[in-house]
Amino acid sequence: MSPFTVSKILVFGGTGTIGRYITSALLRAKPSFQQIVLFTSPNGAKEKAQQLERWKAQGLSVIVGDLTSEADVTAAYSGVDTVISAVGRGGLQHQIELLRLAEASESVKWFLPSEFGTDIEHNDKSPNERPHQLKLQVRKYIRENLKRVQVTYVVTGPYFDMWVDAAPGYEIVGGFFPEKKQAYVAEDGNGKIGFCTMSDVGKFVVATLKSPEVSFGKALKVQSFVVTPNEVLAEYERQTGSKWAVTRTPLDEIRAFEAKKWEEGDPRATIATLRRIWAEGGTLYAQNDNDVLAPKLEALDSLEDAVKKALAGGYKKDTF
Repeated sequence: MSPFTVSKILVFGGTGTIGRYITSALLRAKPSFQQIVLFTSPNGAKEKAQQLERWKAQGLSVIVGDLTSEADVTAAYSGVDTVISAVGRGGLQHQIELLRLAEASESVKWFLPSEFGTDIEHNDKSPNERPHQLKLQVRKYIRENLKRVQVTYVVTGPYFDMWVDAAPGYEIVGGFFPEKKQAYVAEDGNGKIGFCTMSDVGKFVVATLKSPEVSFGKALKVQSFVVTPNEVLAEYERQTGSKWAVTRTPLDEIRAFEAKKWEEGDPRATIATLRRIWAEGGTLYAQNDNDVLAPKLEALDSLEDAVKKALAGGYKKDTF
């Protein structure tokens, strides 16, 4: 294959939870890319109008259309060489059609599916985890049907920004309440977890796009830092200048809570499953792929940076 350079990028889900960070990072790196286009629905264009106007001032182009319309997606693909999908869990199933149309297009050469998060092929238990099923279907489709388009999975592990937030009613599975100076950790708190901050996800995507020669066909496992819940707690205590109360929950209790929530049909049961996977070591590798992207990678956040941001209000306070 002749050398490939990213020129025109199309982003799906670019105003969403993680998509905002990816779009923002792409715009910061825009001199490296000829054009960045965001595909959004009519409702999205209306709800995110102010954000889109700010991004347009930075060079973003916007296409308004229907993600489920073959005509709209086909038209959006015209002249595009690289597609990034940052759709959330509610839209993962639509990626199969997006991939089919990318393969049928005349211009798309590279596709990054919405894999930002947990490694869905980490070990022999991964195929049975409920939150992984749609992403596994997408990977199966890719393996069996894509011949021309290259695919790269950017596997980031949990977003530190969201992991630190204890969910009301789900405190048992882990998290932190700064206003109460209360921490909830799994087991003894010494199990390591590999994290990405949400801003670093954008940096990793940009570095991937700048490195097609080492990224094509890969599942890149990338991480901002690898720390234990106890180390996170210590950083919170250092930055707040006080000791925190700590509740430690055995993994067996977390597993029982998780099973109960699935049995009850609680839509938030995914939270318990993912946090249990992370506590079991589902983010750990003999070696991650940071070094593969290092020549094109911006400086990453430290644990200190991430906790400081969380104490200032976290990702919910971010504007772009």
